[in-house]
Amino acid sequence: MKGIVQLNIVQFSLIYLLLLIILYIMKRSKINQTKLLIVASLRMTVQLVLAGLILTYIFKNPHPIFVIIYLIAMIAFSIRRVLSKNKGINRNFKIALSFSLAISGLFVLSYFVMAVVQVNIFNPQYTIPLAGMIIGNAMTGVTLGMKTFMESIKTQRNKIEALLNLGVTPKKILLPYVNNALETALLPTMNNMLGMGIISLPGMMTGQILSGTLPTTAIMYQIAIMIAICTSVCLTVFSSLHFGYMTLYNKRNQIML
Repeated sequence: MKGIVQLNIVQFSLIYLLLLIILYIMKRSKINQTKLLIVASLRMTVQLVLAGLILTYIFKNPHPIFVIIYLIAMIAFSIRRVLSKNKGINRNFKIALSFSLAISGLFVLSYFVMAVVQVNIFNPQYTIPLAGMIIGNAMTGVTLGMKTFMESIKTQRNKIEALLNLGVTPKKILLPYVNNALETALLPTMNNMLGMGIISLPGMMTGQILSGTLPTTAIMYQIAIMIAICTSVCLTVFSSLHFGYMTLYNKRNQIML
């Protein structure tokens, strides 16, 4: 199989012409998000170009410290992103979220790299791209799970207070909301798994095939990474909500929302 076609700057620039289609449709539909689209496109380009330059340097000069720094930065930014969406939660809940995202992501990543692929955890070629997929999806999952959980308990506040007055324990009251949020967070990943191979060819598999990897090898990697992503999302959301919801009530069984 031939390797991937290298794009020159002119070829690459042509893709930005597609943005004109989006801008035209947005204008006709009276969607006032033109600035957001332009800023998002520019920000994405700058961030990915910088990431590409950094990764090129790391791949040419592999060293454990570079991998560690990159992973720390990745986890720190993902935690910051999640916490920025959940400013109203208490300090202990924030700690539970942060540790759950970091530990769950690193656990699944380490298992994938060392047990499945069987390479050194400090190998940047495998660890950094896989970390991006695993931790990135865990971040998205816990953000969705937290949004569902917090919105549910806020809209059901009167019901929760009524149950407390009837003597129902906070654990029995809040646990169904935790389970519902976990289910909601897992659904997008599981729906993606249902449609893969028939409705869509996923990004990782497509990238490997374009680079010349045998489709059978690309398929095995894609199946493995999807199971790893699903596990990471499940562990992160489960631990975040199960440790977090317990910070919402005190020893006197008072729920503090």
